[in-house]
Amino acid sequence: MTERPSVLLVCVHNAGRSQMAAGFLRHLAGGAVEVRSAGSAPAEKVNPVAVQAMAEVGIDITAERPKALTRDAVRAGDVVITMGCGDACPVFPGKRYLDWELDDPAGRTLEQVRPIRDEIARRVEALLADLGVEKRA
Repeated sequence: MTERPSVLLVCVHNAGRSQMAAGFLRHLAGGAVEVRSAGSAPAEKVNPVAVQAMAEVGIDITAERPKALTRDAVRAGDVVITMGCGDACPVFPGKRYLDWELDDPAGRTLEQVRPIRDEIARRVEALLADLGVEKRA
């Protein structure tokens, strides 16, 4: 792993789970981690309920846009975290892969997305500890 670890967060549409996880990772790592996200079938925009849920915890993801998953993006990551994209994510030797089983926030209410958001926050905090990156307050 490099001095500044690179993490790629992948879900199907890059509109909910991976965007929330990227938001938490950017916020909590304070620049100590290179953060990217992508989707195997990107949506046109980030899920507005995910944006609202993140705003509740002080993280603004309104400027984010879904991006397509590329082989180069996977190649560049030290850690690749998938969230429901199945076999769409290419596998390269020497990469660390984690699969986070999380409910998809698509079509859910804010009340239903909050527990998903909170679980993502817990997993991001654990990831930072595992990477040896101190969590920013």
